[in-house]
Amino acid sequence: MSLLDVEDLRISYGGLRAVQGASFAVEPGEIFVLLGANGAGKSSILRSVSALVPRQGGTVRLDGRDLAGLRPFQVAQAGIAHVPEGRRVFPHLSVRENLVVSYIKRPGGPTLVTAIDTIFALVPRLAERRNQMAGTMSGGEQQALAIGRGLMNGPALLMLDEPSLGLSPLLAGQVFEQLARIRENGISLLLVEQNASCLGIATRGLVLANGSVALRGTKDELRNSDFVRKAYLGL
Repeated sequence: MSLLDVEDLRISYGGLRAVQGASFAVEPGEIFVLLGANGAGKSSILRSVSALVPRQGGTVRLDGRDLAGLRPFQVAQAGIAHVPEGRRVFPHLSVRENLVVSYIKRPGGPTLVTAIDTIFALVPRLAERRNQMAGTMSGGEQQALAIGRGLMNGPALLMLDEPSLGLSPLLAGQVFEQLARIRENGISLLLVEQNASCLGIATRGLVLANGSVALRGTKDELRNSDFVRKAYLGL
């Protein structure tokens, strides 16, 4: 059974169709990438999975459970963490305080102390900066903190919306390395990106164009396709 199943997802804003019949599955222990340009529908898919925007059709299941009718906090309690675009850390709180306010106690979930210790082990840089105000950190460090906040409740699936946005290629590479380490610790990831270098850490994915699936495959199939090479790699 897949961890996340999205079938024939359709999302509209007013009379404008943002996503037209997207279907994919995220398997346990993989990094699945939704690649596409601005306006392709990538963020809308994440927001629909998180119940932040309604869907006009289709189904979303987590580990076989239909998520229809759940509110955003219930989707989070079910085991999905959503790290939105733009980091959105609390600038006047310390690293540790940002993590603490992101914690929601749930049955079977980690304790607060265990959650923080796990994140500090995964991202040692955050441990070094635990008492620093988040607003004084670099963009890459703030993105690492945003990811850490998403991990605070021990999710089965971590969804990230363009974590490399606004970062230099070096810092973006460091963020992708962090995501690879998170996957090695048993957490599946659904990654939205415009930056095709994310395919280096992916297992599978698809390319969205104008709300529809234009291409899907393994990371090698996507990287070697003429579509991706021309549109995203400049080759």
